[in-house]
Amino acid sequence: MPSRSRAPARALFAAAAALTPALAPALAHADEAPPTTISGVVVQGQAPDAAQPLSTTSLDAERITRTINATTVEDTLKYLPSLLVRRRHIGDTQAPLATRTSGVGSSARSLIYADGVLLSALIGNNNSNASPRWSMVSADEVERVDVRYGPFSAAYPGNSIGAVVEFTTRKPEQLEGEARAAAGWQTFSHYGSRTDAPTYEASASAGDRRGPFWWRVSLNHLDSESQPLTYITATRPAATSTAGQPVTGAVADLSRTGAPIVVLGEGGLEHQVQDNAKLKLGWEITPHLEASYLVGYFGQDDDAGVRSYLRDASGASVYAGALNLGGYAYNVAPGAFANGLYRLKESHWMQALSLTGAPSAAFSWQAVATLYDYATDEQRSPSALPGGLSGGPGSILDLSGTGWRTFDLQAGWRPGGAQAFRAGLHYDLYELASNRYDTADWQGGAKGALAAASLGKTETQALWLEDAIRFTPAVDLTLGVRFERWRAFAGLSYSRTPPLNVSQPTLSADRTSPKAVLAWTPNDAWRATASVGLAYRFPTVSELYQAITTGPTLSVPDPNLAPERAVSSEVAVERRFASGRARLSLFTEDVSDALIAQTAAISPGSTTLVSFVQNIDIVRSRGAEAVVEWRDAFVRGLDLSASATFVDSKIARDPVLPAAQGKRTPQVPRFRWTAVASWRATERLTLTGAARYSDRVYATIDNSDPLTHTYQGFDGYLVADVRATYRLNDHWSAAVGVDNLGGRDYFLFHPFPQRSALAEIKYVY
Repeated sequence: MPSRSRAPARALFAAAAALTPALAPALAHADEAPPTTISGVVVQGQAPDAAQPLSTTSLDAERITRTINATTVEDTLKYLPSLLVRRRHIGDTQAPLATRTSGVGSSARSLIYADGVLLSALIGNNNSNASPRWSMVSADEVERVDVRYGPFSAAYPGNSIGAVVEFTTRKPEQLEGEARAAAGWQTFSHYGSRTDAPTYEASASAGDRRGPFWWRVSLNHLDSESQPLTYITATRPAATSTAGQPVTGAVADLSRTGAPIVVLGEGGLEHQVQDNAKLKLGWEITPHLEASYLVGYFGQDDDAGVRSYLRDASGASVYAGALNLGGYAYNVAPGAFANGLYRLKESHWMQALSLTGAPSAAFSWQAVATLYDYATDEQRSPSALPGGLSGGPGSILDLSGTGWRTFDLQAGWRPGGAQAFRAGLHYDLYELASNRYDTADWQGGAKGALAAASLGKTETQALWLEDAIRFTPAVDLTLGVRFERWRAFAGLSYSRTPPLNVSQPTLSADRTSPKAVLAWTPNDAWRATASVGLAYRFPTVSELYQAITTGPTLSVPDPNLAPERAVSSEVAVERRFASGRARLSLFTEDVSDALIAQTAAISPGSTTLVSFVQNIDIVRSRGAEAVVEWRDAFVRGLDLSASATFVDSKIARDPVLPAAQGKRTPQVPRFRWTAVASWRATERLTLTGAARYSDRVYATIDNSDPLTHTYQGFDGYLVADVRATYRLNDHWSAAVGVDNLGGRDYFLFHPFPQRSALAEIKYVY
């Protein structure tokens, strides 16, 4: 086993070591083309050659259109190195971003911005209500996307441990407009049950500039259906029995731990109708001062259904009761199917106001204030089936009032010579308002008695500084430091059953995070960087205060959680060519007091389980990432790009659960890669083929889930995508594509989409 586990690492390091010399002759003698520009997020006020980490990557709108079946904005990240957006279907609002060393349950270890507005929902650190608000941006309005890996810039908080993603949307220079219509179809089959899931999308945008004023408005409508997101299962009893009503249709399987189970049916068959509208206004007050305002709206109606596999002697569907399945007796609770049947209504608002000034060539500044508000956010669910199919008692989960506000002021100063400075102030306030009410009619009844509540706020104030120094024409050093003052307050955790009613104490912490990046650029072809950064990721308000009851399981918050402390480092070497680049990055990450959820018995011998977020002493990760981009490879018009990442991430120490020590970190794959080949066959036609691979991951901290191809398991997968785009004339274009061309059937906890076709047509004015 030891030699087997090291094989992918040796293969990647060997390939990376051979990469540059092997490609050099081909790339150097490729047809001449303009140099490829690989840049990260624009850093205001910094010298052009200031030391910045090499691990950045970018995409522009033209490349997105040619190579990606991008229905929603998160699709644009599909083939970028070391990234995975766990989007379960088109329109999914629970789609967290996983990075090099963080899994799909660590949404607070990355930062996503659009035009400087935070889309990351840092009210939690999970793959449900703390997922980024992707729907506030449509794929069609993206001008470029930039990704920065690691916490090496003082301008960002410790949530940048994983990555920082910045979407820049278009700013009009003249009258322009665009309209797009798309339709998709997924065919899904598992356990002998088939689901056809269509998707329809329409979008339009327009903008103009008149003197110092400019504006842009965009509208997007999405109507999509999903494959089943959950399965209803029951553990098979140890002994056979003749008790219970005989029913048929259950499917025998194994759980992720290897226990025999039966699958009773499907849940979470979603039908989502979403609308997004956004208005951007700009005013160049003077040649050196510009103001802009943005307001965005996202609305959603989501109806999710269930499908029972169980049938009685007459052929009628069965959802609950004392049942006999294949000679085993089961007591299926009335609420077994209820969690898969719900109605969700959301109305969210986003606003941002910014002022940008550059009074001289040596000095520039920017101030940005943002607000994100859950104006309406209600999910209605029944208490029991089959009665709940036509109404009856249930619950209403209300997140209205949840949201966040941020303020950033930063400035850059280049006094001349070999030095440049940046500094900034930051403030944020996150508020969780989660209330669950009883209702007499879950489909449309009024709120009744309060059943559970999770309330609380977190606040951060920060000051950061960076100093970029040029020692020689080839050597640059950037030093940075971030000072943060954080507190959590106004916390309340309430549950009627099981009983819990706690006003949580105020918690506060002050932390200092130094950073450094050393860059060596001997010539235009070679560049090497060494980066190190200390970062603190403070607990989110949900980790501190949100109590969740699911059957006999009570998820108990811990109001005394300590911040995660990450020490990250990276050494990277990049070789640029006239038609591409090759990069190798070696990285490490040591996280102390890592915030990871664990599950255990509430007391020795008890069957009542409690899930809790706890600080784990040390999580250690070591890895390598190789990236190649080659334009006009072998023949003119053929563009190739590929990336491969190996990570050895383990729980180094966990006194609370000693069985976890030495085990792989949950949800972090050891090896993954992406590859894209795009051929500009003619001036009008582009053909693209792409592939994505990841090996299996574990869901549990002690790796006690050996089986992957089952509900709640995490499969390895290899999927292929294809796309063809055709430009009819200067205004009209069309595209067709297929994701998961081979129809791979795999689970990432939830069943993931199988073969999905897409066709679109676009008009540009």
